[in-house]
Parts: sequence; structure tokens; C-alpha cells
Amino acid sequence: MKWLRRSLVLLLALCLLLVLAFWIYTRRASPEVNGTLSMSGLAGEVRIERDGHGIPSIRAGSLRDLMFGLGVAHAQDRLWQLETHKRIGSGRLAEAFGEGALETDRFLRALGVRRAAAAQWEAIKTKGSAESRDALEGYSAGINQVLRQHLGARTPEMLILGLPLEDWSPVDSLAWSIMMSWDLGGNWSSELFRMRMATKLSVARIDELLPAYPGEKPLATADYAALYRGLKLDAKVAGLNGARAASGEGMAGGSVDFSVGGSFERSIDRLVAAAPSSGIEGVGSNNWVVAGSHTTTGKPLLANDPHLKLSAPALWYFARLEAPGIKVAGATMPGLPLVVLGQNEQVAWGFTNTGPDVQDLYLERIKPDDAGQYQMPDGSFASFETVEERIVVKGQPEVLLKVRVSRHGPVISDAGGVADDVIGASKAADGKPVDDKAGEGRGGYALAMRWTALDTDTDPVAVGLALNRAKSVDDFIAAASAGWVSPMQNMVVADRGGRIGVVSPGRVPVRKPEHDLMGLVPAPGWDARYDWAGWVPAGETPREVDPPRGWIATANQRIHAPGYPHFITSEWALPYRQQRVEQMLQAQPKHSLDSLREMHADELSLAAQKLLPWLAKAKSQHPLAPAAMQQLQGFDGRMAANRAAPLIYWAWVRQLTSGVFADEVGAGDFFTRTLGTRSFRDGLEAVLERGDAWWCDDKATPAAETCAMQNDAAFTRALDELQTRFGADPARWQWGAAHQARSEHRPFSRVKALAGMFELRAPVGGDTYTINVSRVGLRPDATTGELYLDEHGPSLRALYDLADLSQSRVMHSSGQSGLPWSAHYRDFVAPWARVEYVPLWGRGDAAATLVLKPGG
Repeated sequence: MKWLRRSLVLLLALCLLLVLAFWIYTRRASPEVNGTLSMSGLAGEVRIERDGHGIPSIRAGSLRDLMFGLGVAHAQDRLWQLETHKRIGSGRLAEAFGEGALETDRFLRALGVRRAAAAQWEAIKTKGSAESRDALEGYSAGINQVLRQHLGARTPEMLILGLPLEDWSPVDSLAWSIMMSWDLGGNWSSELFRMRMATKLSVARIDELLPAYPGEKPLATADYAALYRGLKLDAKVAGLNGARAASGEGMAGGSVDFSVGGSFERSIDRLVAAAPSSGIEGVGSNNWVVAGSHTTTGKPLLANDPHLKLSAPALWYFARLEAPGIKVAGATMPGLPLVVLGQNEQVAWGFTNTGPDVQDLYLERIKPDDAGQYQMPDGSFASFETVEERIVVKGQPEVLLKVRVSRHGPVISDAGGVADDVIGASKAADGKPVDDKAGEGRGGYALAMRWTALDTDTDPVAVGLALNRAKSVDDFIAAASAGWVSPMQNMVVADRGGRIGVVSPGRVPVRKPEHDLMGLVPAPGWDARYDWAGWVPAGETPREVDPPRGWIATANQRIHAPGYPHFITSEWALPYRQQRVEQMLQAQPKHSLDSLREMHADELSLAAQKLLPWLAKAKSQHPLAPAAMQQLQGFDGRMAANRAAPLIYWAWVRQLTSGVFADEVGAGDFFTRTLGTRSFRDGLEAVLERGDAWWCDDKATPAAETCAMQNDAAFTRALDELQTRFGADPARWQWGAAHQARSEHRPFSRVKALAGMFELRAPVGGDTYTINVSRVGLRPDATTGELYLDEHGPSLRALYDLADLSQSRVMHSSGQSGLPWSAHYRDFVAPWARVEYVPLWGRGDAAATLVLKPGG
């Protein structure tokens, strides 16, 4: 017994030591939020007063010192988030996470995000705005002073992964700005999807699968399926690292292969899989502004809720900033020195994504005997610019990546590996050169991207600061129009003078009249008709001021009238959210902040209403069918978290979509993966309305299935699925049990033992098409296998009062802190799910005050 007592004592002592060590670590890793600190790089005193929610009010005597203070607050509260932003923007994920992140690094290096950011910074330093330089340099200095002086321990992520602390630079900020444009623009992947489908389907069938915007006809284009057959892409595949295929290595070497002997479809899939997510259907935003003639206050009210990927911590960080000439509050983004969305003393604003087509892919024809050259419009060959990238991989040898840049932009196909080995693609199996004078032998192709966000003559911080300082609607629209490049946004704005407006600024390419592909698919890079011919004039992008109806709203729908003279895109979001916003705005003569809050919380899906008649007609011999139909009685499309009907509806929609389209799109893993980015909802609606037997027939069976048969079978499969997961009593099923708002933590959501500590979840209602949007995940989660998770939703909600600033209110989806033991890591989750808010401008109740003084 003595040995047992000693063992217990030792075990207890060890536990106490571990608790003590953890306590000491958390104390050292937690930010200093009270007291006085001396820091080098300051010209004057900076005060950071945090309220009870952890939201700082930062005051300084100059813009540079103000952004220094914001850098300090971001580094104290969101250091790991800054680290991930830096690594994403520079393509250095594998250095931290190992070989599993290598493909993404390859893509980011080939795309050249950090190269573009570095060029932008050089331009800003030499001929850009002095304010922008001050803001970027001051912000970086604030972050770096925290790293060097006052953070006694690394974040838990850094500690677990063994990562050192690294300085932040203005290039890191600009690279993160480019990555935000990437998130909000995904036309490139749509182009590749259409090209992939062109090997299976006619252009007419592709237009049925991906229909035009409601009420419009498909864009008139050349027969690109025939074009690709002529280029023999479906037979030999384009040259994205042809040597590996020509040598017989193929995909085994880990490269993307668009060349002889490779799989065309697999090559496209691999390239898309390597890229960071972008252009996900359902990722959008809502905003609306109501004139004082239609409000209870007599002044404008403005609402905004940008829909982005939910993360832990949230993408946004609230702050209030004040220095001579600037007083602004709202949502900042760790990595950027400004308020992105918010309100100053005179103006409030909110964004939604316009979704313009500002990415075009080009097939560059490679010279048969020289992979370093590509064909020009005059038939000659020019040399690619070349860049050598070295990628550090944790636990593995360093990877050398040679990437090329054509006259159109970076060759993203070089993400596959050793680009100069493409010479092998111009040789037959016996090693002898192939005569390819017509470009139709084995010379191959590379895939280049033209994208406005990579342009170097842009200064996003200068434009952002001008918006922060705007004193009127006219000021705001002028500032946005003068310099905003990317991402193109629908910016609603209101001022205290009572005016309201919207402007959609951004650099939009003009395509030539003879351009017969319209940016829908990759174009032959050697044909000059597909080159961009300039930009839509900055003053001619869509805009509107003080409309007689008394309100303005956008929800990623088509934002211009049919007669608008410029081409923005043909891929607007379906207009269901916009239609519901308009319904609710027109439902009462006067609006208040409370009625705008009701709109933010609205869970009625007009899209569901369109398909419900088909669900009502579904017949099944499944034993749970009568009980399930009972739960659907009276269901009008309100996606309440505590009801079974929304769950039954979405399980049926998923199964019906698969039954109708999987055999034509690509059964199995490809179709399932595709559901991660697109739902084919508009295509499904059109097929059902037409009763289209061609699509509804399952080509893999000898029978000829009708749409009614697919409907019945989908309902049966849905009931099988739900019974397996949720039991045999449909009355106990609940939408919120499956439809969880999941804020992913990078990388520990993928580590089962750590996910519970770092990941944030809450059951929610709504769906992809409700104002209170919560995108329905139709693809099983890669880690847990769960269906219907909500990982994209209102990352931020804001209501701005132009009559009384103290009434303005905001909320984001996690909490201010990025440290999981902090009370502010998850304290916003529950009120966010309930559609509640905190005061934007605070109540003057500082819970902690940190004073920064020059020195150190």
C-alpha cells in the first residue's frame, strides 16, 4: 500500500506541476492589456482602451502611430491568424504543416501572389501615397515590436508546430489583400469546369447544366467543345509538365500533368484541388440602405452582412481608431491597416461582392523543341519570363519549383513541378522529336492566368484610408472610383446629411467584339482577339444615388439593367436573397434598427418554395415516408433550426441533384467534390420545369428514368440517409442537429484530439438562399464525414444609425481573441447565432487600458 500511496502522491504532484506550467504559459502568452509599455518606432503616445468585449479604442497623434497601435492590438489578440495570413500569401504552408500543404504552396508560388505584392510595395514606396506608406510601415512596426519585446511565449499553435516568431512586413499586408480578392473571385475554376465538361457534353448541354441568369439567354459563344477537340485536348491533354507523362512517370511524381499520356480530367481536378478555395457558390453578402424618408429616425439606416468562410478566430476584428483627421470604427482585418467595413462621424458603408469576371485563363502553345518559349499572335515564339521558387517542406527536402510567366500572366500549370522538363512532351516514346509545326503534335500547352488583382499599379490601403475619411456620399463614391482595383464590390453608403448611394468600383476588363468565348472557358493565348482591350472606365461602373424608391439593396444579384453597355459577368448569384430583401423592405413604410435586425434574422428560403411542389409529389415505399410527409405539412420554406422539415428537404435536394446530374458530370468522387463549390441549383430547377428526360435518365442503367422516377428515388434515398444518422422517428429530427455553423481552426480542426478546444460550433437555421444565410454543405466534410455543415455565412453583421452613432451595432462569428483559453475566444458565438449585436462605438467603459510610449 505504501508504494501505491507514493505513486498517487507522485501522480498528483505531476498533475499539479502540469497545471502550474500551463497557468504560467497562459499568463506569458496572454497579451498585456493594462499598464504602460515603451516601444521603439513611435513618435508619440498611443492609448489602447479595451471594453468588456475586448474591442479596442486606439488613439494616437498621427496616422502612423495609430496604425502602429492597431498592429500591436492585432499581434496581441490574433498572432496565429497573422501567421497563417503571412504563410498563405507567401506560399509557405508546407514549412509549417508538412508535405500535405505542398501542392497548395506550389500553386501559390506559381500564381505569384507574393511576387505581385512585392512589386506593389515597390511602386507604393517610389510613387505611391505617403499616407499608405506610413500606414503600412507603422502597422508592421507595431506587430514587430510585440514580437520582439512583449510577447513572452508563442501561441499554442506555434508551440505545438515548433514555429519561430517572424517579422511582419508591408508586403505581407499587400499579399493578404490579394488573397482576399482570390476568395471573392472564382471565375478561373468555372472556366476549367466548363473545359472539363466540354470533353463530355455539347456547349448546349453545358448551358443547361450551368444556365444563364434568370430571364436571360446563355452568352453566344463559339463551339468551344469543337475548339478543344481541334486542339486535341481530350486526347493528349495540354502541357502542364509534359515531361513526367512522356517519361512514363505521370501523376506518380506528384505533379499536375496536362500532357501526353496523362489524364486531362485528372489534371484539371488536381490543379483545382491544389488551389486555395475561391468562388464557392453561396459565398456572397447582403447590404441595404434605407433613406430617412423611410425610417423612424428621419436619417438613413444601413445594414451589411458579408458572407465568407467561418473561421476560428473570425476573419474580422473590431476596433475604433482615432487620430487627427480620422475617427472611424468597425471591422478591421488582421493583416491590413484600416477599417474595411464601418462608420466614421459622417458616413457609414457596407460591401457585397460584385463577382465580376476579372480572371481569364489562356492556353499558351509551347514550342515543340523548347519549353521555354510559347507562341505569339504573329506565329513567332517568345521566351517566358522564368522565376525559381524554393519551397521549404517540414520534415522533407527542399523543393525547387521553376515557374514561368507569359504575356498574359503567371503559368499556373507550373504548379505541377519541373517546368523546363516540358521538352519531353515534344518527343515520341522513342525519344525522337515529333514534327509539330502546326502545333497539333506533342508540343503541348501551358495554362496562364490574367487577373486584375496581380496588377502592380494598385494601392488598396490608400483607397481604404480615403473611404475611412470620407465625409459624404459624394466623397465616398469619388474615392472608391478613383483607385479601387480589386476585389470589385457593391458599396452601399449613407451620410448624416441624409443621402444614400451605391457604387461598384473595380478594374473590369473590356473584351473585344470578336472575343467569341467571353471569358467562359480558357482561350487560345496565341490568338490576339482574346486579349483584353483595356478597362471599363472608372466612372462608368454601376452606381446609383438617392433613388426615388428610398432604398438600395444588393445581394450578389445582377446589379445593372439589361441595357447597361459594359460586360461585367454572366455568372451573377441567383436572386433569391435579393428578392426576399426587397419583399421585406417594401413590407412596411418606416424601418427601424429593430426591423433591420429582423431582416438579418430572416430564414425564409424563396428557393425552397420553388422546389417544394416536387417534394410534395414524391412517392416512396420507405416505412418512414408517411411520418416524414407529416413533418413537411405546412412547411413554407422557413429553415428553422428546431424543425425536421428543412433537414428532410435538403437531404432530398442533395439526392435529387445527384440522381439527375452525377452520371453526366462525372459519377463518384468528382461529382461529390464538385458539390463542395456548386450546387447546380439553377440547372436542377430548369430540368424539373422542362421535365427534361435526357438529364433525368440515368445513362448507367438500361432503363429510361423520368424526372418523376428520380424524384421518388431521391426521397427514398434521403429517408435512408436520415434514418441511419438520426434514428427512426422523423419527429425528433432537427435541422440544427445537422446544420451546424462550423468555424474551422487552421490546422487543429483536422486534429481530433484538439478540435474541441480550437473549433467553434453552433446549431443554426437558414440555408444558402435565406437572408440569414448559412451555406448548406452538400459534400461530406473531409475530416468528419458530416453533411449539411454551414462553413460559410454572415462572418459579420452590422447595423449603422446615421442619426445617433451610439445606436450602431455589430457582431462577428467568434470573439476578439485568438487564444483558446481567453474569455474572448468564443464569447460572440452564441449571440451571433441568435442575431444579437454589441455597440459599435462602445459605452465609454474601458475594462483595460494600455499606454504605449516612445522608447524601448
